[in-house]
Amino acid sequence: MDRPDKIIVLDDDAELRNMQQRFLTGQGFHVRCVADSRRLDRYLQREPFDLLVLDLMMEPEDGLSVCRRLRAEGHTLPILMLTAKGDPLDRVVGLEMGADDYLAKPFLPNELVARIRALLRRQKIASGEATVTSEQVRFGEFHFDLRKQTLLRAGQPVGLNSAQMRLLQALGSSPNRPVSRENLLARARGREHEALDRSIDVQVLRLRQVVEDDPSKPRYIKTVWGMGYMLVADVER
Repeated sequence: MDRPDKIIVLDDDAELRNMQQRFLTGQGFHVRCVADSRRLDRYLQREPFDLLVLDLMMEPEDGLSVCRRLRAEGHTLPILMLTAKGDPLDRVVGLEMGADDYLAKPFLPNELVARIRALLRRQKIASGEATVTSEQVRFGEFHFDLRKQTLLRAGQPVGLNSAQMRLLQALGSSPNRPVSRENLLARARGREHEALDRSIDVQVLRLRQVVEDDPSKPRYIKTVWGMGYMLVADVER
C-alpha cells in the first residue's frame, strides 16, 4: 500500500492551521502543522516531507524569507504559498523566491487540495516516480505486467535484457507522461551499471526495435522533445 503524502503547514494563524490540519488529514494526507520557521526547520531536519504550505504574512520571518532561505539551503520540496494579498506583484515575487504555486486567501478548502495534488503530480512526473497504481499496461499487441516484470505479445513472452526491462518499467510506471532522459538513464543502469557508456537514446532505440513495427516511426515509445520519452499505453485498473 502506498504511503500517504506528507504535508507540512507553516502558518502563524492558529485557526487556519487547525482548519488545514483537519481538512487535509480528512483528504488522506499525513499533515504536520507548525507556527513558526524554527519549528519548521526542526521538522525538515528530522524527516522528509512531500510539500510545504507556507503563509506569506508572518512574523518575525515572513514567508518570502522562509522560501528564499529554504531554496538557498537546497530544499527541493514543492512550496505552495498562501497570502491575503491580492496584488499580482506579490505572486510574481513569491514565485521568483522559489515558490511553486500561489493561493490567495480566502480560499475554498477544495481548491487548496486541488493545488496540492497538482503540485505533487508535477513533482512525481519530474522525478520519474510512478504516477499510476495499476500494475499492468497495454500497448498494441503488448501486455506488460510491472509487478511480475513480464512482457507478452499476443500472449507470447517477449525476451528483454535487464536494462531493457528496467527502461520499460520506468516508462510503464508513468504511462502517457514524459519521463526525463536523466531519470530513465539512472533507472536503466541498475546495479550492474551496464548502460554507463551508452546514452539513454541508444537504450530507447534498442527497446523500440523490440516493440515497434517501425522503430523510425514509433507508435508506443514517443520522443517528447525537450523533455524525454513517453510510453503511450492503456492502463488496466
